Amino acid sequence: MTVMRLGIALPQYGPLASLDAVTGFAAAAEELGYASLWVGDRVLAPVAPSDFYPGGTPERPYPPEFVTFGDPLILLTAAASVTKKVRLGTSTLTGTVYPAVVLARMLTSLDQVSGGRLDVGLGTGWLRDEYTATGTPWKGRGEQLEELLDVLRTFWTGDPVEHEGERWRIPAAKVGLRPAQSPHPPVLLGGRSATALERVGRRADGWLPAGVPAPYLAKLWATVTNAAEKAGRDPGALRRVLRINPKPGTDLKDVAAQLEAAAETGVTEAFVDPHYLARDVTHALELAAELRGLVPND
Repeated sequence: MTVMRLGIALPQYGPLASLDAVTGFAAAAEELGYASLWVGDRVLAPVAPSDFYPGGTPERPYPPEFVTFGDPLILLTAAASVTKKVRLGTSTLTGTVYPAVVLARMLTSLDQVSGGRLDVGLGTGWLRDEYTATGTPWKGRGEQLEELLDVLRTFWTGDPVEHEGERWRIPAAKVGLRPAQSPHPPVLLGGRSATALERVGRRADGWLPAGVPAPYLAKLWATVTNAAEKAGRDPGALRRVLRINPKPGTDLKDVAAQLEAAAETGVTEAFVDPHYLARDVTHALELAAELRGLVPND
């Protein structure tokens, strides 16, 4: 089995959303040797959704587990308070539905609280209803993500901070708050369209593929590396963190095989989301211990 930096998703949604159990789960996962803890983002679960989750149907437009969904940054803050070494990541935060300067402050504070362990994973999401509910324009969301990246880097490195864009205007302001990581937390981007992959290569510190079979990882990664080279950046410095969402009933040996196949394509970081496998948080920890035994420590 190829060595890989393996992470696991925190109990955040569905039957596992026992938010008072997050700290115990986080501490136990670190003790088991996991390298990272991850959360996702879901603002609401519409009764009559504007869009289906990838692979959804009229009868099941999105996983029913999404009805109960804890706030991602609050859960990472709780996890930070009881851990010392694990990385803490979002895969992915729908960054465009948040006020940019408010999100910048929250992320910077979390990086400070965690002692510089934050990985900022961003995307644009797939559900128009979340944009409607937050007063965010759906059209041009890719451009909004580009502008959000500008705001974050300005907030993290500028003083005073000032921004004038299509979506946000920030008057010149002094910002004493600085992230623990220098120059800022790593920014990883999701998506698999050509535009999203090129954006990773041009602007991000890495890519967050989700549910991508191993045979396609290398092909999609080539788009990222080509874009990085064109932008004068070093493709070898970019990270890949694969998210695996096992379906109910999946054998953990099959999950380990997926990780092995991904590692053979050059992926060195991944995390597993147990939300569709586990009955409750206790069961999720049992599965985490079993999986940790199948995948060698980095």
